[in-house]
Amino acid sequence: MIIKPFLVEEWMNAYETGAKYNIAETCVDSVSLQELWELTGVDGDAFWKDFCHRRLTYGDIEGLPAFREGICSLYRTVSPGELIITHGAAGANHHIFYSLLEPGDRVVSIMPTYQQLYSIPESFGAEVAVLPLQEADGYLPDLNLLRELVVPGTRMICINNPNNPTGALMSKDLLLQIVAIAESVGAYVLCDEVYRHLTQEDMWCESIADLYEKGISVSSMSKVFSLAGLRLGWIATHDRKVLQSCLSHRDYDLISCGMFDERIASIALQHKDVLLQRSCSIVRENLQILDAWVNSEPKLHYVKPKCGTTALVYYDYPIGSYEFCTRMYSETGAFVTPGDCFEEPFSMRIGYASDRQVLVDGLAAVSRFLRILEGEQVQ
Repeated sequence: MIIKPFLVEEWMNAYETGAKYNIAETCVDSVSLQELWELTGVDGDAFWKDFCHRRLTYGDIEGLPAFREGICSLYRTVSPGELIITHGAAGANHHIFYSLLEPGDRVVSIMPTYQQLYSIPESFGAEVAVLPLQEADGYLPDLNLLRELVVPGTRMICINNPNNPTGALMSKDLLLQIVAIAESVGAYVLCDEVYRHLTQEDMWCESIADLYEKGISVSSMSKVFSLAGLRLGWIATHDRKVLQSCLSHRDYDLISCGMFDERIASIALQHKDVLLQRSCSIVRENLQILDAWVNSEPKLHYVKPKCGTTALVYYDYPIGSYEFCTRMYSETGAFVTPGDCFEEPFSMRIGYASDRQVLVDGLAAVSRFLRILEGEQVQ
C-alpha cells in the first residue's frame, strides 16, 4: 500500500518537542492526573489503591461499560452497543476506512481538513473527489457542488465538524441537507467530530450519528477533554453493518484498549460538565486574545472560528508557508503549522487552546518575526 506523507503529523513530530512557544498544539491545555482529581473531586489515593490490586488482563474487550456509558452521554440517541472503542480518533478514522472501503469505491471528502479523510481512502484504491471549502463561504460546504460530486454509487462522504484547521461549524440544518444528499445515493457520512462541544457560544453541537442512520461519528478524549495521553477514541453509529464490519476487523488490529486508560476516561466522562466548562472557558478567552492580535496585524486575515481550537490565518508576505514557519521557529521560537500541510498556501494554522501565557507570548513572537520580514522587504 502506498500512502502520501501525513504532512501535519510529520511537521509536528519534527518540531513540537523543541518549541519555545508551542501555539501549534490542537488539544485544549492538557491536564495531569492530579489536576483531574482536583477538578472532579475524585479521591486519587483510593483510586490508586483499588487499581494497583487489579490484574493487568486485556480488560473489557469491547470497552469498559462505564466508559461506553460516558460516551453515550455525549449524544442524544447513541446506546453502548452502538460504539466501537479505538486507539484515538486517528485509529477510529483508519479503522472505518479499513473496514468499509474497497478499491474503486467513490469517496467525496472536503478540503481543507485532517489529511486522513482523503489520503487513507486514496491509499486503499478509492476514487476520491475533493469538495474544496472556500474562505468566502466561511469554509462551509457548497451544497450545489456536493450534489454534483455525490453521484450514484458514491460509498461515503467525509466531513469534519467542527473543521480543522479553520474552526468553521456546520449547523444542524446544513448537516441535514448533507444527510439528504447522502441518503439519495445510500452513502455513508463519516464525520470527524473531535472538536465537538468547543463552541464559542452556549449551544448543543450536533452529531451526525444523531441525525442519520448511516452517519458515522468519530471522536476522542484528546482535544476536548485534554487527555490525549490516554490515546482513546471511538466510532459511534446506528448502522449495524458498520458495527459488525468494524468489530470483525478490530480483532485483527486492536483486540482491546488499555484498562487503565479506559478507567481514567470513564472518570473524566462522569464529570464531563466540569471538564467541558474548563475547556470552553479556555477556548473562549483565548480566541478573544487571538482575534485582537489578528486585527492588530495589517497583513494578516482570517475567518474567525466558531468552534474548536484552531484558526487558519493568512499572511500577505512573499514567502511560502514552510519557509515562513521554519524561519520563524528558528529565529523566534514560535511554533505554528504551515498552511501547506492543508494545501492552503500563504497561511498558518494556530492552535489557541494552550496555556494563556504561552498563547500571548507566542503571538508576540510571531509579531516579532513579521517585523523581521517587513524589514527585509524595505531593504
